[in-house]
Amino acid sequence: QVQLQESGPGLVPPSQTLALTCTVSGVSITTTNYYWSWIRQAPGKGLEWLGGLSYSGTEYYSPSLKSRASISIDTAKNQFSLFLNSVTPEDTAVYLCNADVSSVMGRSQYWGQGTQVTVSS
Repeated sequence: QVQLQESGPGLVPPSQTLALTCTVSGVSITTTNYYWSWIRQAPGKGLEWLGGLSYSGTEYYSPSLKSRASISIDTAKNQFSLFLNSVTPEDTAVYLCNADVSSVMGRSQYWGQGTQVTVSS
């Protein structure tokens, strides 16, 4: 069973860097056909895809973040992390990590439970 768990600070001051980690269990983060993403949901808004990386390490980012985001992978710890710099109160949201895998059996997605991040002084 694939499981994901987000961790990080609940409160980040404006202009600082937000760092979140997603710990993956049940599958190696380098397993073929897995894609790992960060997604957020701000109060009263829909889901927003922030970026992700493939099982081979290729990175993808949402243009809306204007290069503020970066994603790294730690294969030894089976984790991937999101770094979002120059945060503002508009970055306040529930942040979720996601795994997406396609195979001959079909497509599956797995989600973490989400972690609340508030940007405030």
